Amino acid sequence: VLENNTDAVVFGCDTVVAIGNEILGKPENDEDAKRMLKMLSGRVHTVSTGVCVADESKNEVFANTTAVEFFELSDETIESYVATGECSDKAGAYGIQGYGSVLVKKIRGDYFSVMGLPVSETARVLRKFGIEGKVRL
Repeated sequence: VLENNTDAVVFGCDTVVAIGNEILGKPENDEDAKRMLKMLSGRVHTVSTGVCVADESKNEVFANTTAVEFFELSDETIESYVATGECSDKAGAYGIQGYGSVLVKKIRGDYFSVMGLPVSETARVLRKFGIEGKVRL
């Protein structure tokens, strides 16, 4: 993107969910989503979002990690959540900002990072590139 827009500031990000030594990406299908949700049930996992902001002369990269604890999930809860279709394009097979919010017992860290973009930290990095919003940081 930057090669075709040399006068722009661009940023990209991606999010992964990890439990133990296993990284959970987006589920391949409903059965994979159910498997992931069963792994997360009643446990603490981490959600890490990496961000890169770049212009033609510099770039800045950072990651933000949040600990998320799930309630114990019954098979019925998992089935009904997967049936919403919400989990199909989400790392770890859930979206904290949607129906998946009822699965989460608590978080330690940045809610927005779990959603996929650590907004506050990204805004502070964008400021270094001359981009500011209405709220001056």
